Amino acid sequence: MPEKPSVLFVCVHNAGRSQMAAGWLRHLAGDSVEVRSAGSAPADQVNPAAVEAMREVGIDITDQTPKLLEWETAETSDVIVTMGCGDACPVFPGKRYEDWQLDDPAGQGIDAVRPIRDEIRTRVEKLLTELAAGQAAG
Repeated sequence: MPEKPSVLFVCVHNAGRSQMAAGWLRHLAGDSVEVRSAGSAPADQVNPAAVEAMREVGIDITDQTPKLLEWETAETSDVIVTMGCGDACPVFPGKRYEDWQLDDPAGQGIDAVRPIRDEIRTRVEKLLTELAAGQAAG
């Protein structure tokens, strides 16, 4: 693992789960990890319920915009975390992959999005611990 690993979060619309995960990782890791997110069919904007759920925990993701998943972004990422993007997610030999099965917050109200946000935080914390251990073992 490089000195500053890069993590790519990918879901279909890059508007909910991947944006919340990227927000958590930026918040918890600071500058120690390069955070990326993208979608196979990006939405026009980040899901307002995801924005509100993250705002409730003090994380502002209003400046984020859904981005199209590009081959080069995936190819140059150290860890790729997929969240329901199916066959649209490219596979590169030697990359670390995780597939997080999470409910889709699209079309859901804030009460349904909060538990998704909290589950994402738990998974991001675990990933961050594993990245730190990998760097220490280096």
